[in-house]
Amino acid sequence: MLDKVVIANRGEIALRILRACKELGIKTVAVHSTVDKNLKHVLLADESICIGPPSATESYLNIPRIISAAEVTDSAAIHPGYGFLAENADFAEQVENSGFIFVGPTPEVIRIMGDKVSAINAMKKAGVPCVPGSGGPLDDDDDKNKKIAKRIGYPVIIKAAGGGGGRGMRVVREEKDLLKSIQATQSEARSAFGNPVVYMEKFLENPRHIEIQVLADGQGNAIHLGERDCSMQRRHQKVVEEAPAPGITQEMRKSIGERCARACVEIGYRGAGTFEFLYENGEFYFIEMNTRIQVEHPVTEMVTGIDLVKEQLRIAAGRPLSISQEDIVIRGHAIECRINAEDPKTFIPSPGPINRFHPPGGMGVRWDSHIYTEYRVPPNYDSMIGKLITYGENRDVAIARMRNALNELIIEGIKTNVPLQKDIMADENFQHGGTNIHYLEKKLGMS
Repeated sequence: MLDKVVIANRGEIALRILRACKELGIKTVAVHSTVDKNLKHVLLADESICIGPPSATESYLNIPRIISAAEVTDSAAIHPGYGFLAENADFAEQVENSGFIFVGPTPEVIRIMGDKVSAINAMKKAGVPCVPGSGGPLDDDDDKNKKIAKRIGYPVIIKAAGGGGGRGMRVVREEKDLLKSIQATQSEARSAFGNPVVYMEKFLENPRHIEIQVLADGQGNAIHLGERDCSMQRRHQKVVEEAPAPGITQEMRKSIGERCARACVEIGYRGAGTFEFLYENGEFYFIEMNTRIQVEHPVTEMVTGIDLVKEQLRIAAGRPLSISQEDIVIRGHAIECRINAEDPKTFIPSPGPINRFHPPGGMGVRWDSHIYTEYRVPPNYDSMIGKLITYGENRDVAIARMRNALNELIIEGIKTNVPLQKDIMADENFQHGGTNIHYLEKKLGMS
């Protein structure tokens, strides 16, 4: 097993990684910005190193400083968590070239799956169902692009190959808007991602967002751990996630899951990963792969009993998968609410000191967070301050426990989105299950 790991992240995921390391007897090094010196995982780690000022570009995105921290502490590996440098192939490459283990896939695989066009081509080759599309980058041939759109059928969506987080996408419903939309998306992609390549896909009107969790050891073994429904979104950002997805049968889960596991073997995948799909009218359509641990991984852990972060660490140590597909059994239901430091109506971030805090508890309640009384939420990073997860023998019990837990959760001194989460849990359509990705924005009057 690895003897010492640098945790190249902050907040709840850094604490999550630290806990997994402690269970495995791995020493930890917390790197942090000046404003994060009092983060819980920093206080609990075996060693801590300040790597820069509050700005992420000068700290958590500063590759030389993170690698230097691994060097001076004589660490064996670097765990990137999610966000920041987690899916940066150059970072993974520099980590490995410096003699350390990157807890994640190889740089080559990150590059393939990080580019939407090459990812789609790799998935088609592996037999994973994809959205009908251009089959590659769009060029400057206007007539050719019009023919592609006509073949796919309107509406279509123009996407940046290097995009993410809901940026670099435009829906086109009529041919008269096609060419200017392609140009506008290319321009946005160039400025936002440094990559002007765009492609075209069929736009699905009312899909759900369903994703498949996988684990692969890079030694020819790969398994899937069922699916999550992440359709409750606002501006392409997930708000509520659950596992398993309502309405997905065991046969459907087995079929799509086996394809994803097979694709992992074919591309030489290593570590934890997630295949994201749009799901409409009983069909799955691949959209992208996240080559890292996901924010919503706890719901999968709750229904499978598998610690995904510990598996990541074992795989990084060179061990083959410790579990087989036959070991994966989905039991009960789990729901996760992301708790953000933001105004629940305007969604404006609400940084500042937490004057009073009390976490919820009881049967089937899990609270993943780094906050505590008198902790000051900085304005420099993402507004998520915790994840509230509940588990029950069925979906109704999980929702009931979530409603109780939200009522028990006390966070005072800043504004949070807890009122919004309470509203979602009380929503009849959510309680019924199977709402699409546009539902929350329509509910909020945003579309």
